[in-house]
This record gives sequence, C-alpha cells and structure tokens, in this order.
Amino acid sequence: MRSRTANRSGVVIRRRVTPAGDILLSLLTPQGKLKAVARGGVRGPLASRLNLFHHVHVQVYQGPHNDLASVQQAVLEGALPTLAQPERYAFAHLMAEFADALFQEGEFSEQAFDLFAGALRGVAHQPDPEWVALVMSYKLLALAGFVPQTAHCARCRAPEPAHPDPLGGQLLCRDCAALPAYPPDSLDFLRGAVRRTVRASMDAPLPAAQRPALWRALERFVTVQIGNVQSWRQLVPHAQAAATP
Repeated sequence: MRSRTANRSGVVIRRRVTPAGDILLSLLTPQGKLKAVARGGVRGPLASRLNLFHHVHVQVYQGPHNDLASVQQAVLEGALPTLAQPERYAFAHLMAEFADALFQEGEFSEQAFDLFAGALRGVAHQPDPEWVALVMSYKLLALAGFVPQTAHCARCRAPEPAHPDPLGGQLLCRDCAALPAYPPDSLDFLRGAVRRTVRASMDAPLPAAQRPALWRALERFVTVQIGNVQSWRQLVPHAQAAATP
C-alpha cells in the first residue's frame, strides 16, 4: 500500500485509551467510517479534541505497512456539550454504537453521516431526547438495510400482525403470540417508523409509558440482526425512569 496523507471531517463515534496512552478512535465521515490512532494522544493537545461526539477535522497518515491510520493533526469543528447530561448521554452513546456497528470502513455514505449528525443534534437540543433516539435508531437501521418485518407475522407470515415477538423484536399474529397486542399508537409507530419522515414521527411522540416495549423490541431486533449492543445497559434505567409517572 502506498503511503498517504488524507484530510477527513467527521464525528467521533468510538474512543478508547490504551495503557500506553494512545487514543484509538472511530470517526463517521461522509466518506465512510475511519479508524485511526492518536499515538500518545492522551498526554497531548489532541486529547481534548478527540472526545466522543466531537465533530473534528483530522489529518491522518497511513504508511505502507500500517493497519491503522495515525492522526497527525485535529481541529475541533463542533461540540455538543449538553450531551454530557446523564439524561442525554445514554441516548447519544447508543446512537454512536449503532453507527459504529452498522457502517463499514471506506463505505461511502454521506446520507449516513448526515442522519447520524442530525440524530446527535436532536438528542442534544430537543426537550424529549428519548423520542429522538427511538425514531433515529429505526432510521439508522433502515438506512443500513435492517428493516423489521411488520406486514406479516415473523413466524407464519399471516398478514397484519399486532403482537410483540419477544425473540426477534418483530411482529407476530394472534395465533403465534404469547403476549398481548401492542396499543394502536405503538403499532402504528412500528409499522410506519421507516417510511415516515423524521419530522412526521417527531410531531407525533408516543406517551412515555408505551416506550419501554418499543425499546425492548428494538433491542431484540438489533441483537438478532447485528449483535450485542453494550449501550442497552446504560439506556434501560433512563427508559424505565421516563415511563414512571
């Protein structure tokens, strides 16, 4: 591989500090996901710029025998300080973990970058960050090609299923289900989350009491289709608290 230097602008979606003081990070950029290392970065000026959720412009260098690009320079282009608030951080972290799992290195997707950046801004600024995260989670999944089956029962293919699928996070018909049907508003959200515009979904938020079931469905679907997502451990207490009168 030929040595090269490149400039990229993106959002930090993953950050880990090694025992040696290096910062391993993933950025979502319009050109795709970029993995890089800032060597010794935790002790230098790059540490405060390469924080999770920061929008940065980086210059990276990749030698002919290096698997990871090295961050040479980083300029902070934007930050969302309100994401540090506990009631927002858990949802932002989930969005970042989704993006890291869904999108691949070098996979050009300006739409993915725009959707993810918009999701972070919504979680940071909207008065209902949980609803933003729920809506945008389904949008990110759909953009990556993971769309829950809602027109037919996930087991027998019967039409118009209305019951939760506790194993796969999709929908079951009455004959295949062991759980009660979703409330009409929740069912309408599940059936329309992908095809509706973000604005239309944001204008019709569901009551907090109905959301835990939707989070559970999303968790099961993601676990089966993509794999384990660690952020659920942080998210569940916030979703349960939101549902408590």
